[in-house]
Amino acid sequence: MPKTPLRPSPPPLEANDVAIVGGGTALWFVAFLALLPFKGTLEQHGHGTWPWICLSGGLLGLIGLWYCRARRDAIRRARAAEAATGAATGAQSPEGPATRLD
Repeated sequence: MPKTPLRPSPPPLEANDVAIVGGGTALWFVAFLALLPFKGTLEQHGHGTWPWICLSGGLLGLIGLWYCRARRDAIRRARAAEAATGAATGAQSPEGPATRLD
């Protein structure tokens, strides 16, 4: 069987990470609130930790939300700085923006 030729990897997809992590975090908190009234029944059946697992998921989601917002803001700052330096370089060169060939 012949080997198929390798193709270049596609570029990474852009996603709204803050919305995805925020939605997941909200679901963990909703699950915690939904299980809280049944805490006694859950404990009788050996599942008393379920509400606390949901609360832990929500709290860890808040940490993830903070991280995703910081990452998004850092990417925006880097793109803005890159655009600013690219605009300054392109304005000085009569041929347009410089390109690297390495």
